[in-house]
Amino acid sequence: MPYERYQRMKIQVDRRVAFVTIDHPPMNLLDIVLMKELNRIGKELEADNEIRVAVFQSGNPDFFIAHADIPMILQLPKEVPPKPTSLAYFQRIAERFRTMPKVTIGKIEGIVRGGGSEFILSLDMRFGAIGRAILSQPEVGLGILPGGSGCQRLPRLMGRGRALEVILGCQDFPAELAERYGYINRALPPEELTPFVEHLAYRMASFPSEAIALAKASVNAAELPLMEGLIEEAHYFNQSVASRAAQERMARFMEIGGQTRKVELKMSEVLQKL
Repeated sequence: MPYERYQRMKIQVDRRVAFVTIDHPPMNLLDIVLMKELNRIGKELEADNEIRVAVFQSGNPDFFIAHADIPMILQLPKEVPPKPTSLAYFQRIAERFRTMPKVTIGKIEGIVRGGGSEFILSLDMRFGAIGRAILSQPEVGLGILPGGSGCQRLPRLMGRGRALEVILGCQDFPAELAERYGYINRALPPEELTPFVEHLAYRMASFPSEAIALAKASVNAAELPLMEGLIEEAHYFNQSVASRAAQERMARFMEIGGQTRKVELKMSEVLQKL
């Protein structure tokens, strides 16, 4: 898939990894133009059988995504509409990244607030540069609330109390504190961030696409009640065992000495070489 005619993004594909660079001057504002491109790239990545991992990054050293466009929000109805029965537009965009059968990663080197924060919260993993990455949900300070999934995703990541501190406090969270709260996976020195994320992305992209998709679906099922989640996990496990890739890899693992002391001591290396 060529990933052509994007105006606010640059897409580079290498070794089953799509690197998506957001480039929407002056501050990567989450306006309708950028939303439409996020919607489009989500659909295209989801449909691309060659892609296993997508890394989102910014071409702007100061901003990953500033926040949602305020004039755009001011155009929303002034009278309260009926309670919705389906996801809102941006919620659908964000949810696609959470549920697509690919790994989605955010590499954060600048400010990401509001709707931008909600976007990266929908990704599977987030990594931030120490001294550069800043995360925040400032909506309540403007009289609204995070309505693009932030109020649902943050408590699931960091617990109710910390999520309320983020949402009601409207303060900036630097990378190290964000890591401690569970807002991001890891905070890394700036010079280590790109090598770490690229190594992880390429490593995961070397694994079978079926196993990635089924493992992600199984983890997503953890939001169900425990018994239901366990049943889903067993179902996905059975599907993975029956896959050709699993049969071939497990057989190959045993051929090269799997379950021997020598191989088990360097399991991490062996798995990537399979």
